[in-house]
Amino acid sequence: MLICKTTGTVVSTVKHEQLHGRKLLLVRRSGPDGKASGEPFVAVDTVGAGEGELVIVATGSAARALDSTRSAPVDATIIGIIDSTAVGGKPSFAKSKGMAS
Repeated sequence: MLICKTTGTVVSTVKHEQLHGRKLLLVRRSGPDGKASGEPFVAVDTVGAGEGELVIVATGSAARALDSTRSAPVDATIIGIIDSTAVGGKPSFAKSKGMAS
């Protein structure tokens, strides 16, 4: 699983039939503090994430382990929205504040 930040949306009117009705988001890997880095990639949203949120992304075969993505041609699926993180017992991200102090 990866921590990622959603950075945008992807609109595709022509796509595999198992992706119809699925929201596609652009995400970038992130540290636990919510700062995005790396190249963007597309992930199927299964939890109702919005732009700018810190999310948990399953990749590879794990991305297809959900009932909603089983047998679908996906390699990245958003499976959770992060409310907060802590590193070494110190808060590093809080959704309501963006960044912990």
